[in-house]
Amino acid sequence: MGTLSIVPTSSFRPDDRMPLGRSGLTVSRLGLGLASLGGMFEPVADDVAIATIDRAWDLGVRLFDTAPVYGYGRSETRAGAALRGRPRSAFALCTKVGRLIEPGGTDTQPIWADPPAGVGPRLDYRRGAVLRSLEDSLARLGLDRVDVLHIHDPDLDYTTALLETYPALAELRAAGVIEAVSLGVNHAEVAARFLRDAPAPGPDCVLLAGRYTLLDQTGLDDLLPLCAERGVTVMAAGVFQAGLLAEPRTGKAYGYDTVPAAVLQRIHAVRAACRRFDVPPLAAAIQFPFGHPAVTSVVVGARTPDEIAQNADHLAHPIPVALWTHLKDAGVLPVTAPVPVP
Repeated sequence: MGTLSIVPTSSFRPDDRMPLGRSGLTVSRLGLGLASLGGMFEPVADDVAIATIDRAWDLGVRLFDTAPVYGYGRSETRAGAALRGRPRSAFALCTKVGRLIEPGGTDTQPIWADPPAGVGPRLDYRRGAVLRSLEDSLARLGLDRVDVLHIHDPDLDYTTALLETYPALAELRAAGVIEAVSLGVNHAEVAARFLRDAPAPGPDCVLLAGRYTLLDQTGLDDLLPLCAERGVTVMAAGVFQAGLLAEPRTGKAYGYDTVPAAVLQRIHAVRAACRRFDVPPLAAAIQFPFGHPAVTSVVVGARTPDEIAQNADHLAHPIPVALWTHLKDAGVLPVTAPVPVP
């Protein structure tokens, strides 16, 4: 008579609600990042964008992240069109400050497909610009409030972001205009420095893009332990590394002309391990950050309703704990990396 073998597995539900740091907000495990719906790399039609947000809602997603620079206001406009009819207390909405969208704005980026004519972003982290940015965002959204304001790329003007942007957002938080102050960063060391430099009580959360993933764990060196120590929540974004894990033949993805050989080697190691344990690579990518206690949500992009549905399936896909052990043995993950457990 055979022996029943029970394999411990991890998986998550998109609609699981988690506390967002010290803010009092709760957010869904799965968040929808709205850069893609602003036309990042490829144009997206209005009706498809709204249908994608609607599908995310149906799946239980209640965390939505946008920014003025995403399509030069287009992402915020579409977010508002899709969310205005929803119960406002039922979802958390994040946007960003640090760039104003205005006629003649010169901080343009080639990644936006078919942006609105005649306007562009202008970097400005000064107090007056921050308050104007929020007013402009609310007008585009057609809503009376947002829940979380990220200081977007504070490294681009670190001193002003620290001395003017953060105090302005802290005042908005104290007045109840927003619920949480956050940082939206691509560099973990910038966020760690900012958390240490900002006066108490400091930011409530950090949106960390591409620095705590299967291919890049630099957030583990300093930032994530610091966040866990201080009760600062991390929203992990960019977990697919712009699609690198989804392109097995070339390793190329949006924004990459060439991929370093060492990165390609890691990609192949991840895909080989996932084949061995019958796990989609994107499922491993979307679930890995949840091993760390500081990570509350993973924010993913989608261009269509089918894409966000696939991401929800990846989040719920059972993953044997042995896969994480194998990735550590293969040198893909550091042995100190915490991993999801049942």
